[in-house]
Amino acid sequence: MPDSVSVDLFLFRHGIAIEREHGQDHPDRPLTTLGVERTLAVANRLQALGYQADQMLCSPYRRAVETADLAVQAGLASAKRIEATLAPGGDPRPLVRSLRGRCLLVGHEPDLSVVAAALIGAAPGGLRLRKAGFCHLSWDALHNDPFGHAELQALLKPRLLLPSSD
Repeated sequence: MPDSVSVDLFLFRHGIAIEREHGQDHPDRPLTTLGVERTLAVANRLQALGYQADQMLCSPYRRAVETADLAVQAGLASAKRIEATLAPGGDPRPLVRSLRGRCLLVGHEPDLSVVAAALIGAAPGGLRLRKAGFCHLSWDALHNDPFGHAELQALLKPRLLLPSSD
C-alpha cells in the first residue's frame, strides 16, 4: 500500500482513573466505572462522526490500555499495540515523525498536549486534553519533520461530544 499523502493523527487521553495514592502515580491505576462509561460513550460518538484509525498505539499504563480497548470496542481501530514511548514522561517525537496514514495514540497529560502544541508550532501549554478528550491533527506526509507543520483539525472535550455529561 503506498504512503498516504497526509498523516491524520488522533490523540485520545485516557478516561477517568482511580485517584493517586499519596499523590503518587502508579501504572496499574484502572479506569473508574464512570471513566469506562464516559470513555466508551466518547469513543462511540467519535466513531459515529467518522473517525477511524489504521493503527492505534497506546501507553503501557493500565488506564491507557483500558481506554484503547474501549476504542477498539467502539470501532475507532481494529487493534491496539503497546508503545513504551507513550508512557508518562516518554518521548513520542521519533514515533510521531514515523507515522503514516490515520494513527490513534492513547496516552497521558501533559505529554499528549505537549506533542500537539509542538506539532502546530504553539507554545507548551497552549493546548490541553481533558480526560477522554480527543485531538485531531494533520500534516503533509512529505514533511520529514512534522513539528511546526501540522494543522489542528479538532480539539474536543468530552462535554462537547456528550452534551449531557459533566
